[in-house]
Amino acid sequence: MIREKEFYRTFSILALSLALQNLLTYSVNMMDTVMLGRYSQDAMSGVSLCNQVQFMLQMLVEGAGEGAVVLGAQYWGKNKLEPIPHIIGSALRFGGGMAVLMFCIVRLAPRQLLGLLSNEPLVIAEGVRYFQIISFSYIIFTVTRILVASLRSVGIVKLGYIISFSTLCINISLNYLLIYGNCGFPQLGVRGAAIATLVSRIMELLIVIYYLKFREKQLCLTLKKLVFIDTSYIRDYMQVSLPVLLNQAQWGAAQMVQTGILGHLGGDVTAANAIAVQAYQVLSVVAYGASSAAGIVVGKTIGAGKQSELKKLVHTLEVLFAGIGILTGLAIFLLRTPILTVFGGSLTERAYLLSMQFMAVIALTTVGTSYQVACDNGIIRGGGDTAFSAKMNLISMWLIIVPLSALAAFRWNLTPAAVFFLLKWDQLYKIIPVAIRLHSWKWVRVVTRGGSECAKP
Repeated sequence: MIREKEFYRTFSILALSLALQNLLTYSVNMMDTVMLGRYSQDAMSGVSLCNQVQFMLQMLVEGAGEGAVVLGAQYWGKNKLEPIPHIIGSALRFGGGMAVLMFCIVRLAPRQLLGLLSNEPLVIAEGVRYFQIISFSYIIFTVTRILVASLRSVGIVKLGYIISFSTLCINISLNYLLIYGNCGFPQLGVRGAAIATLVSRIMELLIVIYYLKFREKQLCLTLKKLVFIDTSYIRDYMQVSLPVLLNQAQWGAAQMVQTGILGHLGGDVTAANAIAVQAYQVLSVVAYGASSAAGIVVGKTIGAGKQSELKKLVHTLEVLFAGIGILTGLAIFLLRTPILTVFGGSLTERAYLLSMQFMAVIALTTVGTSYQVACDNGIIRGGGDTAFSAKMNLISMWLIIVPLSALAAFRWNLTPAAVFFLLKWDQLYKIIPVAIRLHSWKWVRVVTRGGSECAKP
């Protein structure tokens, strides 16, 4: 274990900053779910289905941004900042292309897309109304997230939670006015929630542009630097990012399939899943913040050529991840009842009971998630090995989780809680392959130019 207090202080500040950013980001969707939950269960369920599509886009965007973070952190460790704007430009091209594709799919076939996730006509109708407006935020969201993630690779983390806090305040205020029709505004329901989120995303991008133009001094990013890039860096970027993109794409698709399995079990199950997922996303932000911070710290350590320090660093992070997982799981279990009181009286009795059961399952699996996801996406990916996660999740999700859960739901007719557990239990068994890979040290790689291909501690 590392004993220097300075490490824990620095890592805690970085992890908590990223956790706060994640909390504020997830809170935007959460407030839509909560405020619509008090308006109508069908409206909440419909928007939760749309948020699965948003989650798919978010996974792709994070994949595009993660490549820039891995490369940028190692270049930062080398004190070589010149290539980073070219890498960010590459990430924006790929992320922007995926956002345009997602926008076209949602605009052309919203009802058909939602029909894959639910068989409830009222839920689908509410989702279509939300899609008609929220789809215009996809490209804006993508540009903002990639820019913020790229700046994180050089230690700039405050910007993320500043813009996310601003977005949350705007979103809550406009939701209050437009969902319920308060203060003389029209009562728009799901359309009001969509307008509020769209306006919030626009404000996010404007804040980022202002910061880059007037405050950012390390990279001195300009539109010209991001447009006219050295295309030779696209190859470097793709070598790191393509495995991450494939992993994020199949993970996002798998989550949509999981939502579809639960969605075809009834509206109450869809509502319970929406609540459980939102509770998990908000209460697990420290675990994911620690994961992102680990990726930056590990990448910088390797980029600086300090492989000899990795063993102590990795062992310390493992203990921290396990402790965070236990505390997070306990918090989810103990806060189930207070969380459900937030949704008022719009939930049916069955939806309420299912929500309690689903959150109990997540409280257990979160312990595994906090360890294996942080070790995989934080340490292993930050060390330059971006392919391991894609291979593991491809096998786990499509050969084990999805087939087994589909059989449980539609062939064996198990209870929704049992199906939900089978959809989430991979978070426990993946501890084994992740731990084996981590302690093999085969993931330690220098991915920047001018470094050796592989360097072990």
